[in-house]
Amino acid sequence: MRSASDYGRQRWLRVTALGVLAFLYLPILTMVVFSFNENPVLGLPLRGPTLDWYRAFLDNEDVLESIVNGALVAAGCVCLGVGFGLPAAIALDRHDFPGKAFFRRIVLLPIILPGVITGVALLNFLVLVSIPLSLWTIVLGVGTALICITVTEVFARLQQVGRSQEEAAENLGATPAEVFSKVTLPNISTALWGSALITYAIAFDELAVTYLLTGRDNTLPMALWSMLRREATPEINAIATTVFAASAVVLVAGLWLSRGRSARAHPG
Repeated sequence: MRSASDYGRQRWLRVTALGVLAFLYLPILTMVVFSFNENPVLGLPLRGPTLDWYRAFLDNEDVLESIVNGALVAAGCVCLGVGFGLPAAIALDRHDFPGKAFFRRIVLLPIILPGVITGVALLNFLVLVSIPLSLWTIVLGVGTALICITVTEVFARLQQVGRSQEEAAENLGATPAEVFSKVTLPNISTALWGSALITYAIAFDELAVTYLLTGRDNTLPMALWSMLRREATPEINAIATTVFAASAVVLVAGLWLSRGRSARAHPG
């Protein structure tokens, strides 16, 4: 039998959990509601549903171009993060080399440092080597900082998997390429998908580093920042709601694909 104190504790935990969820998601719900508000001012009263702000958003060529630029930058950051993070994680798990312990700690430094510090340091370096600012410099700056996500995620998965399956494949005559493609990669596929999604999400809405390294082409955070400085209209809510919905769809699709691959790789 549960005592009255146990029921009271459970009730308090539920109220706390609901309060945390409300704090996190009520602003998003408010943003969605006001994106359909006919009132041209960001505020009450609600004057009825309308799609005018979504039409204005779709007619705004600058915003659409910034979304495409942001998607390209985020994709470039994913390629950079996976391309360098995957071999680094495998090296950390499978090999011993001088400075290994130091590298495991220093690899987290870019994500821990404030974005302004990273942006200023990279800006000074790019000016020193005479590289013009562009979308590529944003990819270089943001992607380099996010390599640690792939390193930590994949390294943790490799530690869980161990080397028994790889050693069995090698004893059966598999080449190193076959061991990697048929044993190692399926075992770490979910970690790669997760790190890619996290990297994409962070890179898409990165502002501090982007502000310092951008050239003539803007990404979505820069475009929204410019719009908010000029005039705050419900069109901004429509843009943010669309991006939020698209991000949710991508996240759910990525999780479904990663779980499906994991199930096929480990049918037992």
